[in-house]
Amino acid sequence: MAQKKYAREGYLEENYHYFHLRDSAGAERDFHFHEFDKIVLLLSGRVDYAMESIVYTLRPWDILLVPHHTIHKALIDKSAPYERIILYLDRKYFDRLMPDARLFGCFDRADERARYLLAPDEAQRAPLETLLGQLEEALRGGQFGAEAMCDALIVQLLVLLGRLGFSDAADAGGEQAHDAKIDAVLSYINENLAAKLDVDELAARVHISRYHFMRLFKAQTGESVHAYIRQRRLMRAAHLIREGMSAARAAEECGFADYSAFHRAFTAVFGISPGRLKK
Repeated sequence: MAQKKYAREGYLEENYHYFHLRDSAGAERDFHFHEFDKIVLLLSGRVDYAMESIVYTLRPWDILLVPHHTIHKALIDKSAPYERIILYLDRKYFDRLMPDARLFGCFDRADERARYLLAPDEAQRAPLETLLGQLEEALRGGQFGAEAMCDALIVQLLVLLGRLGFSDAADAGGEQAHDAKIDAVLSYINENLAAKLDVDELAARVHISRYHFMRLFKAQTGESVHAYIRQRRLMRAAHLIREGMSAARAAEECGFADYSAFHRAFTAVFGISPGRLKK
């Protein structure tokens, strides 16, 4: 495993990176996404994860799959000790390692269904706990073939999650109840990012007051209406730029009338300029 540091948030310069973190606060960030796939496993504490338009309340041993480019945010209850395992994964590396294995099928299925939480039962936790213990021992290094052992154990983990992801038990979990009207607004926003999206007009679309609409929206997404729209526009623009569109055109397609404002917001959120991302 290459032992390098990250040049910026959202980019991985290693094949994978494993964290086992214990603290009393955790680090909250605004909505963001990564260029790599991420696994989050809660061991203890109280945390909600906002994923796109869904908020999950994690329980111990719940596993959250965060596919690359999926917008997310941790909402941490800082009154409780917070222990979790986080694994960053470079999909391209493992696809080269085992090109026909479809190791990232669990992430692809999560994306297709827009459901990201796995909830293993007690019987399913035992092999997972054993595997993670072996991985942590291998990561400490010092033994012959430690790097190859780490690769093999991560492959086993992805296979295990793939099997869990396709089982009925994986559909149980802590997804919070949604308000149908807010769901309708979220769909409208995501389909009309280039349009003028006014809070009063959005509230009127679902026939509720501005105040009630803003309260429901933040309760469901964890973010204000303006912040959510801005983040979705930036994420969509990043996708268009990666697909080959010019940064100026992407900004226009995503509702940014002022390119300089778009450039500043993009760089502040993603830690890289639109032009650098295109390259």
